[in-house]
Amino acid sequence: MLIALGELLMGIGTYLIRRLIQMPLVLIIISVMVFGLIHLTPGDPVELALPAGAPAELADALRKQFGLDQPLHIQYMDWLWKLLHADIGKSIQTGEPISKMIADRLPVTLLLATTASLISVAISLLGVIAAIRSHTRIDYFVMLLATAGISIPNFFAGILLIVIFGVILGILPISGFVNPFLDPINGFRHIIMPAFSLGLIYAALLTRMVRSSMLEVLNEDYVRTARAKGLVERAVIMRHALKNALLPVVTVIAMNYAYMLGGSIIIEQVFALPGIGRLLIDAVLTRDFPVIQGVLLMVGLMFLLINLAADVCYSYIDPRIKY
Repeated sequence: MLIALGELLMGIGTYLIRRLIQMPLVLIIISVMVFGLIHLTPGDPVELALPAGAPAELADALRKQFGLDQPLHIQYMDWLWKLLHADIGKSIQTGEPISKMIADRLPVTLLLATTASLISVAISLLGVIAAIRSHTRIDYFVMLLATAGISIPNFFAGILLIVIFGVILGILPISGFVNPFLDPINGFRHIIMPAFSLGLIYAALLTRMVRSSMLEVLNEDYVRTARAKGLVERAVIMRHALKNALLPVVTVIAMNYAYMLGGSIIIEQVFALPGIGRLLIDAVLTRDFPVIQGVLLMVGLMFLLINLAADVCYSYIDPRIKY
């Protein structure tokens, strides 16, 4: 057993090293795309940063300060050189370091995405019940809920929740953020509606995925063998069926979490949450190029890390996978 464990760890270590070596190349490709697309958008960030009627000398000095007077390839190389030295840059609008701006707002987005992911996973367990009771009223009802969840946009779900629980019932706050580590009760009350709104669509997709995967596994020979041996149904479902059905689901959960990090922009606007989504929107409206580049690059890095973590988890869920 120790030998097998050692081989597993060695294989995972080799796989991690190979993926980590590839990651900088992927990030460079992402940086080129982000930099190029941003500078194709119309609008002058310097004009938006300065008050109306500001002298041309001041605008030229600001462009020189941020290197906006240089050709695009020079601007990109300067930006890339700073990135290699862990310097994301400063905001044109506020002059604040972008790393600090992201660090201040990232915990809000991470909390929102994590809570939404937990809600979606909890709701998706209905897919197990639907698979066990396939082609019954319970199955049809669960699939009806899943179809409705996919059909409702998350911003519209957020508005409905605000109207019902915030305005009509008045039991939940409709906007703002409270740190749950400082005030757990108020923190939960402020985050539950945004998290449910964000996770609703992903919960519906995951429910259908869990049901489909469970139905496939329940028809396998080893499940029929387990039942023939006289195992109780709970043991058959939990020990044999559910574990083997999780492999494709893990990929969906990981990617859903990454999409929530990048797709929380609208929800943060609806509920006035001070996350990176609102930071990105504010930067787009003011053409704050360094902030946009920093946020998008950070989101791309998190996509890569989450995907890597999901791949590593495969070996623990399915021993047949070797790295």
